[in-house]
Formats: sequence, C-alpha cells, structure tokens
Amino acid sequence: MDVIRLHPHLHQIRFPIGHAYLWEAADGLTLIDSGLPGSAPMIADAVRSLGRRPGELRRLILTHFHEDHVGSAADVAAWGDVEVLAHRADAPFIRGDAAGPPPQVLDWERPIFEQSQAALAGFPPPAPVRVDRELDDGDLIDLGGTPAVAVSAPGHTPGSVAIHVPEERVLFTGDTVARLDDGRVILGVFNVDPPLAAETFTRLAALDTEIACFGHGEPVTEDAAARLREAARE
Repeated sequence: MDVIRLHPHLHQIRFPIGHAYLWEAADGLTLIDSGLPGSAPMIADAVRSLGRRPGELRRLILTHFHEDHVGSAADVAAWGDVEVLAHRADAPFIRGDAAGPPPQVLDWERPIFEQSQAALAGFPPPAPVRVDRELDDGDLIDLGGTPAVAVSAPGHTPGSVAIHVPEERVLFTGDTVARLDDGRVILGVFNVDPPLAAETFTRLAALDTEIACFGHGEPVTEDAAARLREAARE
C-alpha cells in the first residue's frame, strides 16, 4: 500500500489491486472507494500517515458495487459518523438486497478476466453495507467545503457514478475509464453494457478536468480532459 499526494487536498491510496482516494478538508475526510475486503487497516494507516485520524472520516463514496471497490466499506463505515453514498441503481447490490449483474466479457477481455478472477479468489465476499444517501445525476456533495457533483456513469455497472470537483478540476471515474501500464487511457473492461459504457466515457471526457483518478491504473495529473477526449475518439 502506497499513499501518493496528487493535489493539496487529494491522496491516492494504491493497493495491489485497484485504488482508493482520500480527499482532505479541515473539518473532515472523504474516502472514494474502499478496496478489497481486509483493506480497512491499510486505509486507516494511510489516514494516520497524513497526520489525521480514521475517526475524522465524514463520508465514503462508492463508485460501484464491485468487490474491489466496496470490499472494506462496512468496516470503514463503522469508524464513526460516516455517511455512505452510492448511486441509486447500485445501492441494492451494495446493501446485499440483490445480486449485481455480471459483465459482458468480450473475447479480447477473457484472458484478463480469468486472471483477475483468480487474483480475487482468495478474498471473502464483501460484507453488505448500508447506503445512507442514494445519488442521482447532478446531485451535489459537500467535500468539507468544496462542492462536488455526482455524474451518473452507467455501463460498467447499472449504477456506476463518477465524482467531479469543478473548482479543483478533479474527476473520479470509477472503472468507466482505466489506464494501462504504458500510460494509455482506455475504456474500462468488464462492462455490463459495453456500448453504454463507451457513451459514458465520452460524457466524462467532456468535463473540465485537470486530474483524472481511475479505479485501475495511475491517475492523469495534467491536462486530463485532453487525454480523455483523445482516448474517447480512439
């Protein structure tokens, strides 16, 4: 686990599989995604490494229901007065009221999918977690004095949600967008509706963004909108 400062208020928590992101404000912290089951102690260590306390967490935003994003949400939500937010369409899957739909795995994705499933096989299923606030497109979220906007991002899952922070030009894409080891920005893989995911990618690329944070792959920290638009055209 590594903690990387991306912006005066923003830190990436890098896990072996996927990432979480921590937004700092004077009156509390916001965590975007929670990693695989068992990640809560590492997230707590990341918080302490910044001179903050886990009990300062005020909100946990879940970009979608997959286990590498909600795996430790129940543990993190128990740290104190934590509001859990997720899109309305994925909330039943996160709460454990229903099983989420499987992805349409394209032929070229099959080897990657099998590899990822093998890597996840040793982890228990995520514990259900409450969702205190169900998000819709355009909803405002207060990140401790900085406004953010929920952007519906269906396609990867029915209720994937991106978070845009217009004042700071930061975008959290969840798994709609990914970045390869060679630096290329691509449409994320393992989508329940690949054509809809591609449409969502184009919509996210149109936002005014300097820093783009992905669920998988390293963030783009300069002129991210241009990188996303170029990838969307391709």
